[in-house]
Amino acid sequence: MAEAALDAVRRELREFPAAARELSVPLAVPHLDEPPSPLHFYRDWVCPNRPCIIRNALQHWPALRKWSLPYLRATVGSTEVSVAVTPDGYADAVRGDRFVMPAERRLPLSRVLDVLEGRAQHPGVLYVQKQCSNLPTELPQLLPDVEPHVPWASEALGKMPDAVNFWLGEAAAVTSLHKDHYENLYCVVSGEKHFLLHPPSDRPFIPYELYTQATYQLTEEGSFKMVDEEAMEKVPWIPLDPLAPDLARYPSYCQAQALRCTVRAGEILYLPALWFHHVQQSHGCIAVNFWYDMEYDLKYSYFQLLDSLTKVSGLN
Repeated sequence: MAEAALDAVRRELREFPAAARELSVPLAVPHLDEPPSPLHFYRDWVCPNRPCIIRNALQHWPALRKWSLPYLRATVGSTEVSVAVTPDGYADAVRGDRFVMPAERRLPLSRVLDVLEGRAQHPGVLYVQKQCSNLPTELPQLLPDVEPHVPWASEALGKMPDAVNFWLGEAAAVTSLHKDHYENLYCVVSGEKHFLLHPPSDRPFIPYELYTQATYQLTEEGSFKMVDEEAMEKVPWIPLDPLAPDLARYPSYCQAQALRCTVRAGEILYLPALWFHHVQQSHGCIAVNFWYDMEYDLKYSYFQLLDSLTKVSGLN
Protein backbone atom coordinates (compact mmCIF):
# COMPACT_ATOMS: atom_id res chain seq x y z
CA MET A 1 0.00 0.00 0.00
CA ALA A 2 2.74 2.44 0.98
CA GLU A 3 4.74 1.59 -2.16
CA ALA A 4 1.66 2.14 -4.33
CA ALA A 5 1.14 5.56 -2.74
CA LEU A 6 4.82 6.43 -3.33
CA ASP A 7 4.52 5.39 -6.97
CA ALA A 8 1.49 7.65 -7.31
CA VAL A 9 3.49 10.58 -5.89
CA ARG A 10 6.35 9.89 -8.31
CA ARG A 11 3.90 9.76 -11.23
CA GLU A 12 2.40 13.12 -10.27
CA LEU A 13 5.86 14.65 -9.90
CA ARG A 14 6.89 13.41 -13.35
CA GLU A 15 3.76 14.88 -14.92
CA PHE A 16 3.94 18.19 -13.07
CA PRO A 17 6.72 19.89 -15.14
CA ALA A 18 4.86 19.37 -18.43
CA ALA A 19 1.62 20.73 -16.97
CA ALA A 20 3.42 23.77 -15.54
CA ARG A 21 5.24 24.34 -18.83
CA GLU A 22 2.00 24.25 -20.79
CA LEU A 23 0.39 26.79 -18.49
CA SER A 24 3.11 29.29 -17.76
CA VAL A 25 6.56 28.64 -19.29
CA PRO A 26 7.36 30.31 -22.63
CA LEU A 27 8.82 28.27 -25.50
CA ALA A 28 11.59 30.87 -25.79
CA VAL A 29 12.72 33.80 -23.67
CA PRO A 30 10.69 36.82 -24.87
CA HIS A 31 12.31 40.13 -25.85
CA LEU A 32 11.00 43.56 -24.87
CA ASP A 33 12.03 46.48 -27.09
CA GLU A 34 12.17 48.91 -24.18
CA PRO A 35 12.17 48.81 -20.39
CA PRO A 36 8.74 48.07 -18.91
CA SER A 37 6.96 50.31 -16.45
CA PRO A 38 7.22 49.13 -12.83
CA LEU A 39 3.58 47.96 -12.98
CA HIS A 40 4.06 45.98 -16.20
CA PHE A 41 7.34 44.50 -14.97
CA TYR A 42 5.73 43.26 -11.78
CA ARG A 43 2.46 42.12 -13.37
CA ASP A 44 3.84 40.47 -16.55
CA TRP A 45 7.20 39.08 -15.39
CA VAL A 46 7.87 39.05 -11.63
CA CYS A 47 4.46 37.82 -10.52
CA PRO A 48 4.28 34.92 -13.03
CA ASN A 49 8.02 34.21 -12.50
CA ARG A 50 8.85 34.48 -16.22
CA PRO A 51 12.20 35.56 -17.70
CA CYS A 52 12.60 38.17 -20.40
CA ILE A 53 15.35 40.06 -22.22
CA ILE A 54 14.99 43.85 -22.23
CA ARG A 55 16.56 45.77 -25.10
CA ASN A 56 17.41 49.48 -25.18
CA ALA A 57 17.63 49.47 -21.40
CA LEU A 58 21.22 50.62 -20.85
CA GLN A 59 21.69 53.26 -23.53
CA HIS A 60 21.96 56.01 -20.90
CA TRP A 61 24.81 54.21 -19.08
CA PRO A 62 28.20 55.80 -19.89
CA ALA A 63 29.63 52.29 -19.40
CA LEU A 64 28.01 51.12 -22.64
CA ARG A 65 30.16 53.58 -24.60
CA LYS A 66 33.24 53.60 -22.39
CA TRP A 67 33.87 50.13 -20.97
CA SER A 68 36.45 48.39 -23.10
CA LEU A 69 39.52 46.51 -21.95
CA PRO A 70 41.78 49.54 -22.67
CA TYR A 71 39.42 51.81 -20.68
CA LEU A 72 39.43 49.41 -17.72
CA ARG A 73 43.22 49.29 -17.89
CA ALA A 74 43.48 53.08 -17.85
CA THR A 75 40.83 53.61 -15.17
CA VAL A 76 41.23 50.72 -12.72
CA GLY A 77 44.24 48.76 -14.00
CA SER A 78 46.22 49.18 -10.78
CA THR A 79 43.27 48.25 -8.56
CA GLU A 80 43.46 44.82 -6.91
CA VAL A 81 40.40 42.63 -7.36
CA SER A 82 39.36 39.16 -6.21
CA VAL A 83 39.80 36.68 -9.05
CA ALA A 84 38.47 33.12 -9.14
CA VAL A 85 41.08 30.75 -10.57
CA THR A 86 40.24 27.19 -11.68
CA PRO A 87 42.02 24.57 -13.77
CA ASP A 88 39.12 24.16 -16.20
CA GLY A 89 36.93 27.26 -15.91
CA TYR A 90 34.34 25.68 -13.60
CA ALA A 91 34.06 27.52 -10.27
CA ASP A 92 31.63 26.19 -7.64
CA ALA A 93 31.07 22.92 -9.44
CA VAL A 94 31.10 19.17 -8.92
CA ARG A 95 34.38 17.51 -9.77
CA GLY A 96 34.47 13.77 -9.04
CA ASP A 97 33.05 13.29 -5.57
CA ARG A 98 33.71 16.85 -4.41
CA PHE A 99 31.98 20.21 -4.66
CA VAL A 100 34.95 22.41 -5.48
CA MET A 101 35.25 26.15 -5.00
CA PRO A 102 37.83 28.19 -6.91
CA ALA A 103 41.20 29.34 -5.70
CA GLU A 104 40.94 33.05 -5.00
CA ARG A 105 43.73 35.41 -5.93
CA ARG A 106 44.06 39.14 -5.35
CA LEU A 107 45.45 40.52 -8.61
CA PRO A 108 45.72 43.96 -10.17
CA LEU A 109 43.00 44.18 -12.81
CA SER A 110 45.75 44.94 -15.34
CA ARG A 111 47.10 41.41 -14.80
CA VAL A 112 43.69 39.94 -15.65
CA LEU A 113 43.52 42.18 -18.72
CA ASP A 114 47.01 41.06 -19.79
CA VAL A 115 45.79 37.45 -19.78
CA LEU A 116 42.55 38.31 -21.62
CA GLU A 117 44.48 40.20 -24.30
CA GLY A 118 47.09 37.46 -24.69
CA ARG A 119 49.96 39.58 -23.37
CA ALA A 120 50.65 37.29 -20.42
CA GLN A 121 49.83 33.84 -19.12
CA HIS A 122 48.45 32.69 -15.79
CA PRO A 123 47.82 29.13 -14.63
CA GLY A 124 44.22 28.03 -15.07
CA VAL A 125 41.22 30.12 -16.08
CA LEU A 126 40.56 33.58 -14.60
CA TYR A 127 37.14 35.00 -13.76
CA VAL A 128 36.35 38.22 -11.89
CA GLN A 129 33.09 37.00 -10.34
CA LYS A 130 33.15 37.84 -6.64
CA GLN A 131 29.45 37.85 -5.82
CA CYS A 132 29.36 40.10 -2.77
CA SER A 133 28.75 43.51 -4.34
CA ASN A 134 32.27 43.62 -5.74
CA LEU A 135 31.51 46.59 -8.02
CA PRO A 136 31.06 49.19 -5.23
CA THR A 137 33.50 47.51 -2.82
CA GLU A 138 36.40 46.70 -5.17
CA LEU A 139 35.90 48.97 -8.20
CA PRO A 140 34.18 52.13 -6.91
CA GLN A 141 35.94 54.19 -9.60
CA LEU A 142 33.57 52.60 -12.15
CA LEU A 143 30.36 53.52 -10.31
CA PRO A 144 29.80 56.84 -12.14
CA ASP A 145 29.53 54.84 -15.39
CA VAL A 146 26.45 52.84 -14.27
CA GLU A 147 23.27 53.36 -12.30
CA PRO A 148 23.34 52.20 -8.67
CA HIS A 149 20.17 50.17 -9.27
CA VAL A 150 17.53 49.52 -11.95
CA PRO A 151 14.88 52.15 -11.12
CA TRP A 152 11.82 50.45 -12.66
CA ALA A 153 12.81 47.13 -11.05
CA SER A 154 13.48 48.72 -7.64
CA GLU A 155 10.08 50.40 -7.73
CA ALA A 156 8.31 47.22 -8.82
CA LEU A 157 10.03 45.10 -6.17
CA GLY A 158 9.78 47.72 -3.44
CA LYS A 159 13.45 47.48 -2.46
CA MET A 160 16.99 48.27 -3.50
CA PRO A 161 19.38 45.56 -4.64
CA ASP A 162 21.22 43.47 -2.05
CA ALA A 163 24.30 43.29 -4.27
CA VAL A 164 25.78 44.84 -7.43
CA ASN A 165 28.32 42.52 -9.02
CA PHE A 166 30.95 43.05 -11.74
CA TRP A 167 31.83 40.16 -14.08
CA LEU A 168 34.82 39.83 -16.41
CA GLY A 169 36.43 36.63 -17.61
CA GLU A 170 37.73 34.29 -20.22
CA ALA A 171 35.47 32.36 -22.60
CA ALA A 172 36.46 29.16 -20.79
CA ALA A 173 34.92 30.43 -17.52
CA VAL A 174 31.59 28.64 -17.07
CA THR A 175 28.95 28.87 -14.33
CA SER A 176 27.58 25.42 -13.49
CA LEU A 177 23.84 24.73 -13.32
CA HIS A 178 22.34 26.17 -10.11
CA LYS A 179 19.59 28.44 -8.78
CA ASP A 180 19.57 31.57 -6.61
CA HIS A 181 17.03 33.12 -4.24
CA TYR A 182 17.40 36.49 -5.97
CA GLU A 183 15.49 38.38 -8.62
CA ASN A 184 18.39 38.91 -11.00
CA LEU A 185 18.76 41.82 -13.43
CA TYR A 186 21.77 40.80 -15.52
CA CYS A 187 23.17 43.64 -17.65
CA VAL A 188 25.67 42.90 -20.43
CA VAL A 189 27.90 45.89 -21.15
CA SER A 190 30.31 44.33 -23.67
CA GLY A 191 30.30 40.96 -25.45
CA GLU A 192 27.68 38.25 -24.95
CA LYS A 193 26.40 35.90 -22.25
CA HIS A 194 24.83 32.56 -23.15
CA PHE A 195 22.25 31.25 -20.69
CA LEU A 196 20.67 27.82 -20.43
CA LEU A 197 17.58 28.02 -18.24
CA HIS A 198 15.15 25.66 -16.52
CA PRO A 199 12.03 26.84 -14.69
CA PRO A 200 11.65 25.85 -11.02
CA SER A 201 8.94 23.41 -12.11
CA ASP A 202 11.62 21.23 -13.77
CA ARG A 203 13.00 20.34 -10.31
CA PRO A 204 11.72 16.69 -10.46
CA PHE A 205 14.04 16.11 -13.45
CA ILE A 206 17.12 17.92 -12.07
CA PRO A 207 19.36 15.77 -9.85
CA TYR A 208 20.97 16.89 -6.61
CA GLU A 209 23.56 14.97 -4.62
CA LEU A 210 25.46 15.73 -1.42
CA TYR A 211 29.17 16.51 -1.71
CA THR A 212 32.13 17.14 0.56
CA GLN A 213 33.29 20.73 0.08
CA ALA A 214 36.76 21.35 -1.25
CA THR A 215 38.72 24.34 -2.56
CA TYR A 216 41.33 24.54 -5.30
CA GLN A 217 44.77 25.64 -4.17
CA LEU A 218 47.24 26.98 -6.68
CA THR A 219 50.78 25.78 -6.00
CA GLU A 220 53.95 27.79 -6.59
CA GLU A 221 54.61 25.62 -9.65
CA GLY A 222 51.27 26.63 -11.17
CA SER A 223 49.43 23.35 -10.65
CA PHE A 224 46.13 22.86 -8.84
CA LYS A 225 45.25 20.62 -5.94
CA MET A 226 41.94 20.08 -4.16
CA VAL A 227 41.92 20.62 -0.40
CA ASP A 228 38.92 19.45 1.60
CA GLU A 229 37.20 21.99 3.83
CA GLU A 230 37.44 20.75 7.40
CA ALA A 231 34.29 20.16 9.48
CA MET A 232 31.98 21.61 6.83
CA GLU A 233 28.56 20.10 6.18
CA LYS A 234 28.06 18.40 2.84
CA VAL A 235 26.68 20.61 0.09
CA PRO A 236 23.73 19.71 -2.13
CA TRP A 237 24.65 20.50 -5.74
CA ILE A 238 23.62 19.55 -9.26
CA PRO A 239 26.15 17.05 -10.66
CA LEU A 240 24.78 17.20 -14.19
CA ASP A 241 26.36 19.20 -17.03
CA PRO A 242 23.39 20.31 -19.17
CA LEU A 243 25.68 20.73 -22.21
CA ALA A 244 26.66 17.04 -22.07
CA PRO A 245 24.22 15.32 -19.70
CA ASP A 246 24.98 11.79 -18.55
CA LEU A 247 21.54 10.39 -19.38
CA ALA A 248 22.58 6.86 -18.44
CA ARG A 249 23.10 8.09 -14.89
CA TYR A 250 20.34 10.74 -14.87
CA PRO A 251 17.70 9.48 -17.34
CA SER A 252 14.95 11.77 -16.00
CA TYR A 253 16.80 14.84 -17.27
CA CYS A 254 15.86 13.99 -20.87
CA GLN A 255 12.29 15.04 -19.97
CA ALA A 256 13.39 18.54 -18.93
CA GLN A 257 13.32 21.19 -21.64
CA ALA A 258 15.92 23.91 -21.42
CA LEU A 259 15.41 27.44 -22.71
CA ARG A 260 18.51 28.94 -24.30
CA CYS A 261 19.13 32.61 -24.88
CA THR A 262 21.96 35.00 -25.68
CA VAL A 263 22.14 38.36 -23.93
CA ARG A 264 24.06 40.96 -25.95
CA ALA A 265 25.69 44.27 -25.09
CA GLY A 266 23.08 46.80 -24.03
CA GLU A 267 20.53 44.16 -23.02
CA ILE A 268 19.25 43.06 -19.61
CA LEU A 269 18.14 39.54 -18.77
CA TYR A 270 15.50 39.39 -16.07
CA LEU A 271 16.24 36.00 -14.48
CA PRO A 272 13.50 35.24 -11.94
CA ALA A 273 14.32 33.82 -8.53
CA LEU A 274 14.68 30.02 -8.31
CA TRP A 275 15.18 29.51 -12.07
CA PHE A 276 18.02 27.09 -12.73
CA HIS A 277 20.73 28.58 -14.95
CA HIS A 278 24.02 27.63 -16.59
CA VAL A 279 26.10 30.45 -18.07
CA GLN A 280 28.81 30.80 -20.73
CA GLN A 281 30.28 33.96 -22.21
CA SER A 282 32.27 35.45 -25.03
CA HIS A 283 35.94 36.13 -24.29
CA GLY A 284 36.38 39.30 -22.24
CA CYS A 285 32.65 39.82 -21.76
CA ILE A 286 31.90 42.61 -19.24
CA ALA A 287 28.67 42.54 -17.25
CA VAL A 288 27.03 43.98 -14.14
CA ASN A 289 24.16 42.32 -12.32
CA PHE A 290 21.78 43.48 -9.63
CA TRP A 291 20.53 40.97 -7.08
CA TYR A 292 17.24 41.79 -5.38
CA ASP A 293 16.28 39.43 -2.56
CA MET A 294 13.19 37.43 -3.48
CA GLU A 295 9.93 37.52 -1.56
CA TYR A 296 9.58 34.42 0.61
CA ASP A 297 5.93 34.09 -0.28
CA LEU A 298 3.62 31.29 -1.38
CA LYS A 299 5.62 30.69 -4.59
CA TYR A 300 8.70 30.03 -2.49
CA SER A 301 6.74 27.67 -0.21
CA TYR A 302 5.35 25.79 -3.21
CA PHE A 303 8.86 25.34 -4.59
CA GLN A 304 10.13 24.07 -1.22
CA LEU A 305 7.30 21.54 -1.20
CA LEU A 306 8.17 20.42 -4.75
CA ASP A 307 11.83 20.12 -3.76
CA SER A 308 11.00 18.10 -0.63
CA LEU A 309 8.65 15.74 -2.45
CA THR A 310 11.25 15.15 -5.15
CA LYS A 311 13.84 14.25 -2.50
CA VAL A 312 11.69 11.97 -0.33
CA SER A 313 10.22 10.14 -3.33
CA GLY A 314 13.72 9.24 -4.52
CA LEU A 315 12.86 10.55 -7.97
CA ASN A 316 16.46 11.57 -8.73
